[in-house]
Amino acid sequence: MPTIYDAIVIGSGISGGWAAKELCEKGLKTLLLERGKQVEHLKDYPTATQHPWEFPRRGRLPLETLQENPIVARCYAFNDTSDHFFVKDKEHPYIQEKPYDWIRGYQVGGKSLLWARATQRWSKYDFEGPARDGFAVDWPIRYEDIAPWYSHVELFAGISGNKDGLDTLPDSEFLPAWEMNIVEKDMQKKIMARFKDRHVVQGRCAHLTEPKEIHLQQGRGKCQARSMCERGCPFGGYFSSNSSTIPWAAKTGNLTLRPDSVVHSIIYDDKKGKASGVRVVDAHTKEMTEYFAKVIFVNAATLNTNLILLNSTSSRFPNGLGNDNDLLGKYIAFHNYRGTLNATMDGYENDYYFGRRPTAPMMPNFRNVHKQEMDFLRGYMTFYSAGRAGWGHDVPGESIGAAFKEGTAEAGPWGVFMMMQGETIPKVTNQVSLDKNQKDQWGIPLLSVRVDYDDNDEKILKDFLAQGAEMLDAAGCKNIRSNDSKQAPGLDIHEMGGVRMGKDPKTSLLNKWNQLHQCENVFVTDGACMVSTSTQNPSLTFMAITARAANHAIEELKKRNL
Repeated sequence: MPTIYDAIVIGSGISGGWAAKELCEKGLKTLLLERGKQVEHLKDYPTATQHPWEFPRRGRLPLETLQENPIVARCYAFNDTSDHFFVKDKEHPYIQEKPYDWIRGYQVGGKSLLWARATQRWSKYDFEGPARDGFAVDWPIRYEDIAPWYSHVELFAGISGNKDGLDTLPDSEFLPAWEMNIVEKDMQKKIMARFKDRHVVQGRCAHLTEPKEIHLQQGRGKCQARSMCERGCPFGGYFSSNSSTIPWAAKTGNLTLRPDSVVHSIIYDDKKGKASGVRVVDAHTKEMTEYFAKVIFVNAATLNTNLILLNSTSSRFPNGLGNDNDLLGKYIAFHNYRGTLNATMDGYENDYYFGRRPTAPMMPNFRNVHKQEMDFLRGYMTFYSAGRAGWGHDVPGESIGAAFKEGTAEAGPWGVFMMMQGETIPKVTNQVSLDKNQKDQWGIPLLSVRVDYDDNDEKILKDFLAQGAEMLDAAGCKNIRSNDSKQAPGLDIHEMGGVRMGKDPKTSLLNKWNQLHQCENVFVTDGACMVSTSTQNPSLTFMAITARAANHAIEELKKRNL
């Protein structure tokens, strides 16, 4: 392999795939580094078309595997059909100064093979929030800066949804939306009639409901609503780096993909005053190789991106690349998923639905949107779904015989589930650092994680459980039950921060184009760059920010500024 390229991208997940696509399309010879194994679309989805009876435990994992992997076993998508796409606990250890469930997928495509695919634009209130409410630092960009890039990535990725006209949840470039079932529609009407400040809309997701020409050119097809997404989709029905951006980049002839490449650190050239390349350890042989490029994109996923930059030391940056202000690794944030509610819904015995829809009705945040009005900062997004019990449900008074058989042949009663997605406030005490004594098998210091909830998170949780119960009651639900999972941070898999953007080099690491203030040919565009978390899902914003930064890098290279 050559060792000199125009650009190097570290990480092949959602943001890394987009960086590779944009850079290769514009003619840059690009090296895409992935620490995990090769996963090629279609070829390397071993369970994608298997039937339930072809799994010895019908998709469940053996008890031994669950006991050996208590962290990843908590993830909803970890099962016998998908465990080959998840990092096992013992293979990649880290240090939990406080409980933290770090869910990872080390392979080409990263967690883009495993994500839940909810895609909403952030609103102007999300980008303005930190400055207005006085937490974190001011975002150096606004909604207007990112809106064209939202459109850019949405048209290529394929996002389903409705034009709802909400300022709290801006509309996207949509494919046709999935449909709510009758109970969800009736709940929508009743909730919105009772609460004028709350808007229930159908969920938006990265699934092709009606493929356009650009999707067919990618070799992708319509989502089949199989609900087997974590196995890898042979139809390319949902967006992943494997089915979309990486093959697109490869078609240009400008992409070199190198899996099994553990990035040790970024090389800084003191004389030139910029980064010159990366050090890579072969995952199997442990041999170290150096690769060089004019531009480097760090997209290793939030915590690993922090780890790589912290480990990139030099005489100029003894505490990590670009870390003059000692803020690298600090202000980590995430989403609060602890609160859920369950309920039943009487009636609707003659109403049915078909298929396994990949999304659910959602409600954008209604707390502290236009002004501070609660005793906590920010708020939460709400999701709910309604469904009927299927085969094997309880038949009252029967446990065997003809009546039992007839009862289980009919769909069961309706149940309702509601959950929160709460914004957490970035804090300097929520941070990651490198352990001074322990290293992994590739000679890289272990990451130490110190991230926790605070009083603001507890207040948001309490408000959601109270308001959620009130909304379900207004919708006609019965037997409403609330639950606090008390799960550790990390299980939301929405970690953000540590290398935040900002206007001032004294209080941030990146500028408005995602360049390190102190090393402008290094870009960070994954979750690590985020100033705050919003209440919306983050992946669509990662894509848009990456496309925007990559095109800026291309323009700067043309001007010879990098």
